[in-house]
Amino acid sequence: MLAIFKNGVVDPPKELHSPVATLAPGRSKSPEETLKDFFASNPSKGFSLQFVDRACLAYSPPRSLDIANRSLFCGVEDVYCIFMGGLNNLCHLNKQYGLSKCGNEAMFVIEAYRTLRDRSPIPAHQVLKELEGSFGFVIYDHKYGTVFAALGADNAVKLFWGVSADGSVMISDNVNHVKGSCRKSFAPFPPGMLMLLRPIKIDLLFIYVYPTSIGLLLCLILYAPG
Repeated sequence: MLAIFKNGVVDPPKELHSPVATLAPGRSKSPEETLKDFFASNPSKGFSLQFVDRACLAYSPPRSLDIANRSLFCGVEDVYCIFMGGLNNLCHLNKQYGLSKCGNEAMFVIEAYRTLRDRSPIPAHQVLKELEGSFGFVIYDHKYGTVFAALGADNAVKLFWGVSADGSVMISDNVNHVKGSCRKSFAPFPPGMLMLLRPIKIDLLFIYVYPTSIGLLLCLILYAPG
């Protein structure tokens, strides 16, 4: 999978910007070139959704069925999700949220996000702590301009993110796609981290979830507009 959010849509932490990125030899690929590379590596089944000058979501069905490589794509009422991995308690979650028993993980995560969006002030970590399994996902809400991304704490699913030369934020499960455009300005998406960007008082919310002997320890870091 590959998600591209244009400059200004996502405000990443300053630590993701490497001062030596512009000094590295060679030329950075543009996000558009990296998108072409994505299709070149997935020539038969890959597709993408373009959202004017704001975002692009590219997806290709997995080539194997093991849990680390399992992925899903779903869109509901202008909310789009790429989900990787699986949830052990999906049946319970579907019942809790009043969803169909046939619903998959991507459908559930969209519904959980919409609950978070429409019934605030439900805390964002409430959604994350209910999920049991190995997972990672990226949601883009085109109507409200919100990006919601998370990665499970067990580190079984891998995500990488970075900042390209034109300021776009890129997220992918393929490190080579991110490196091509972001050069040195990239890093693994931290396990147990949730990122919620929305156009309200709090611009960027990071939540780290640390396993402890008594459960999960949550550390919230809020970035408010200046």
